Amino acid sequence: MSHTLSLRELALKKIHHAHGRFTNPFSKVRHGNPARILLWKLFSKNHFRQYYHQERVIPVSVDWDSVKRDKGLSVTFLKHATLLVKDEGKYILIDPVFFKFSWFVKDFSPLAFSLGEMPRPDHVLITHGHYDHLDRASLVTISVDTNIITPLGYKRLLNAIGMKRMVQLDWFETFQNRDLTITLLPSNHWTMRNPIKGPNRSLWGSYLIRTSTGHTLFIAGDTAYFEGFKEMGKEFNIDLAIFNLGAYEPRWFMASSHMNPAETVRAFRELGARHLLVVHWGTFRLGDEPIHLPPIQIRREMEKHGLLDRLVDLRHGQTLFYDQYSTLA
Repeated sequence: MSHTLSLRELALKKIHHAHGRFTNPFSKVRHGNPARILLWKLFSKNHFRQYYHQERVIPVSVDWDSVKRDKGLSVTFLKHATLLVKDEGKYILIDPVFFKFSWFVKDFSPLAFSLGEMPRPDHVLITHGHYDHLDRASLVTISVDTNIITPLGYKRLLNAIGMKRMVQLDWFETFQNRDLTITLLPSNHWTMRNPIKGPNRSLWGSYLIRTSTGHTLFIAGDTAYFEGFKEMGKEFNIDLAIFNLGAYEPRWFMASSHMNPAETVRAFRELGARHLLVVHWGTFRLGDEPIHLPPIQIRREMEKHGLLDRLVDLRHGQTLFYDQYSTLA
């Protein structure tokens, strides 16, 4: 990040806009290079393969009756980075991926319920366009009248699947609906859907959700560590920070895209959030580490810093009823 520009100044000057595509001002790594992927897959030693036999397929069930009965703020961890936030009767679905997004990626947390049982979302948030976050097959199961909120650059894709209500945000732009405000914030990432067209045809980002209940959520999305967490921590008062923790090994390949447990704890501390929840693990093995390792390692890191009481231990299909939890914590 530039030492002379704040995040807001950087966004205002459109430093991340670059001749018909977008650029990551927080990294010099060139993403989307097939040679790097081949180097990782074919010539890089995998230090975690010996633990793959411990991985288990665990179908996901949800107590939807409890979710529907609750009147406050709740967060249901469905699978991968897919969350359903209930905010006083309104539902916000984040990065819906209900199925396998690729034939060669195993799904370790298949849904064991009908999607018809899930409350209909009022808003859907997409953090970026990678296939494990923006899945067409999952989006077509959602009503075309649902309000879809994305970073810039996804209008054509959403039009192609018939979505009728779309809000596209640039960094620091806000969508507001009564007491609910959703702001797109910068993150240290990238995106690509078509290797021929190349990376960063669309934007990516994190979300700050000021809920009707009065609580504030930070949805990190995919991001590498960057100094922006300190700045966001000074500007925003965050109750629950939800970080994506998964696909972080090997570091030489993944560090420019995803944080590891130590970096996640550092970012959480710099944000100054009250509680931490990690997702993006347990469903698809997209890095070298086994799917069950991230929650084990983040627990160790939080304990090391005396922050274990701030960690929310939520598994697939479970719901955090935040009003009750924050009172007890």
